Amino acid sequence: MRTHNRLVLIIFGLFFSLFIGVVQGQESTEQDSQQVKEGLTFGLLPAISYNSDLGVQYGGVVNFFQFGDGSTYPKYRHSLYFEWSRYTRGSGINRVFYDSEYLIPGLRLTADLAYLPDQALDFYGFNGYEAVYHPTWEETGHADYRSRMFYRHQRNTFRSFVDLQGAIRETDFRWIAGLGLMHNSVASVDLDRLNEGQEGDDILPDIPGLYDKYVEWGIIPDNEKDGGWSNNIKLGLIYDTRDFEPNPMDGVWSEIVFFAAPGFLGNGDLGFTRISATHRHYFTLIKEKLSFVYRVSGQGTLFGKTPFFMQPYMITSFNPSVTADGLGGAKNVRGMVRNRVVGDAVVFGNAEIRWKFYRTVVLKQNIYLALNFFTDGGQVIRGIDFSKDGVPEEERELYFDPGAEKLHLTAGAGLRIVLNENIILASDHGRAFDSRDGESGTYIGLNYLF
Repeated sequence: MRTHNRLVLIIFGLFFSLFIGVVQGQESTEQDSQQVKEGLTFGLLPAISYNSDLGVQYGGVVNFFQFGDGSTYPKYRHSLYFEWSRYTRGSGINRVFYDSEYLIPGLRLTADLAYLPDQALDFYGFNGYEAVYHPTWEETGHADYRSRMFYRHQRNTFRSFVDLQGAIRETDFRWIAGLGLMHNSVASVDLDRLNEGQEGDDILPDIPGLYDKYVEWGIIPDNEKDGGWSNNIKLGLIYDTRDFEPNPMDGVWSEIVFFAAPGFLGNGDLGFTRISATHRHYFTLIKEKLSFVYRVSGQGTLFGKTPFFMQPYMITSFNPSVTADGLGGAKNVRGMVRNRVVGDAVVFGNAEIRWKFYRTVVLKQNIYLALNFFTDGGQVIRGIDFSKDGVPEEERELYFDPGAEKLHLTAGAGLRIVLNENIILASDHGRAFDSRDGESGTYIGLNYLF
């Protein structure tokens, strides 16, 4: 995610989580130089950042973990995650997430409830490099400047789902089935709201953005331009041999997932079905210290026509992240601008070295520090079909470059600060190989990528 004058106080969050307190049902005991956690624990982190277009972000994250008698540690029995944060000009995160393999014997239950208002969601058009991106149009003071919001639109998302997973006999295969409710409200950027309190060059000009042009040209149809419902059924098959889910050192995690949003679930004429297939592999290079991991994934439309606002939605069997957009950004191709690569079928991959270089115990809390070095990539393999008949002839070369799509690549490094093996503070910085994907991205958040 690109920000202007972004200030992040994430290190404060680590110490805040240590000193705010830990509630435990029983005393912890030492084992292998670590504290075995029992009962209920929690980590509390502030969400503090600054963005000159969205304002100051404020709020917090709290994650409760129940370890029972400690016999499953570091694997938790129940996890309950809350996040509430706001930007002073309107965007925000409101989320509750629950995960447990013990609430229903023999089944894993995952539940999510979220409302995600976004005043300035990235939108660069369709089909990767075939949609021409002009970074200078967003650069205040440049001769070509149009608006910092030219490649943005507003999207407010309501999302709720319940997923169940169960073992297939006594094997490493599992089935997944879920039911979800989702509604996206889409509109142009609310310039009046973002311009409140701004002066001089900071005032956003009142001009149409790329989203507005796509609507005007008929590339985004009238029945999609305002968003809509995507209530869905999820079905899939998973093969999972990971040794420890939050940061595996060994094993395989592969899956194929069908995501169906038929019209009869209240989606009207915006029904569709998509498929996602992902393979993840984890290798130990040095026991407990160094590992190599990779992920390859692809997804695309099987039936119907996926509305434009659902094309960037990344389908997976389990996603602890707040957002699930791509390709580009914090969760798939780091260093490329968010949603740069949008197509009717896409593929992407990640390769990463992870090094746990320091362990300690502070105030009875297990802590380790880790570095990761990565390269990411992705590409559209089947484009979104649309007509350019509504595009003025003199503007077509300015916005479209047919046949230009190819592999998008980035590389970078990151740091992880991990508390009690499960609370993972994450920071990654990636750089794009091609200026058409932006310059770089820095991401502060939670968890490993996969």
